[in-house]
Amino acid sequence: MSGKSKAEIVYDNTVPGIFVRRLDRFTAVVNIEGQEEQAHVKNTGRLEDLLVPGAKVTLQGNDNPERKTAYDLLSVYKPRLKWVNVDSLAPNALMKQYLENDPLYDKVQPEFSFGDSRIDFYMERENDKYLCEVKGCTLAQDMKRGIGLFPDAPTERGVKHLHELAEAAKKGYICTIAFVIQMNGIHLVLPNNAIQPEFGAALKEAAKAGVGINCYSCHVDADRIWITSEAGVTSIFLK
Repeated sequence: MSGKSKAEIVYDNTVPGIFVRRLDRFTAVVNIEGQEEQAHVKNTGRLEDLLVPGAKVTLQGNDNPERKTAYDLLSVYKPRLKWVNVDSLAPNALMKQYLENDPLYDKVQPEFSFGDSRIDFYMERENDKYLCEVKGCTLAQDMKRGIGLFPDAPTERGVKHLHELAEAAKKGYICTIAFVIQMNGIHLVLPNNAIQPEFGAALKEAAKAGVGINCYSCHVDADRIWITSEAGVTSIFLK
């Protein structure tokens, strides 16, 4: 792993490309060595500030004959941020490593059913029970102050998860929402009230109910991402 990181993803079989246009939520046209190809966009967010014509991208090739696209879009280069990871599977994969490498927990279980939701992780330590929901952040607001925003598209599922965590906290679970920041230089995630004020309201109510809010800073290269630090920011939402 890079440095002392508890979690890192290194992608293999990658190639550079240029973003041309987005066909729909899941498909983009990219230029690879002068040839236009279709690539799977592994992120349902809008990504409007990243996926601009001419942007440099990193793609991962696949040999699955059943796939409609031969490539997955992994990262996008934005001058002030450098590389931004847009793989929506990366935050959970990183947190799984991070939690499993933490000696605090005796048990780490992904995909835990609670209420009407599936929470990303359930952990145990002696008699304590923990729940952790993970969100990936790819939208920068203020580079100078290192602030990002979530979500970049409305997420009713995200609001529902916050309500479930608040209820779990009242029942004695130790609950956390983990923002994994898929960008360089961003260390704090705030709710994007312009896109979905309901998420911000639910986040504040969750904090008041005892849900912890953590931000995980990352370093991102064209073909890798790793967690560099963790910061608890719950107090910001209790004011």
